[in-house]
Amino acid sequence: MTQKTLPELQEEIDTYINGFEEGYFPPMELLARLTEELGELSREVQHVYGMKKKKSGEAVRSLEEETGDLFFVLVCFANSQGISLEKALTSVIEKFKVRDANRWTKKEEQ
Repeated sequence: MTQKTLPELQEEIDTYINGFEEGYFPPMELLARLTEELGELSREVQHVYGMKKKKSGEAVRSLEEETGDLFFVLVCFANSQGISLEKALTSVIEKFKVRDANRWTKKEEQ
């Protein structure tokens, strides 16, 4: 499978969503969907790493699948608001590099 860039993923999802008359959900609906998907990811993390394990017969979903669901809705939100995820993420990485430059213990270089 070929790796895709964030802009390519955003464009692919935009093409997919715009192939339907309904298009993107309104911002509050997308935010509710993001919250729902985050809850589902949280539940899976709890099942894998926490004390609360799955009930017998409860569907097994992978952390990768749940993370993908969350990311899909995040891309939909970004697209609907005209946000470049590449630009947003690059900006926040730079912010953290400056703000937290001396906050954590750096590993010794090998």
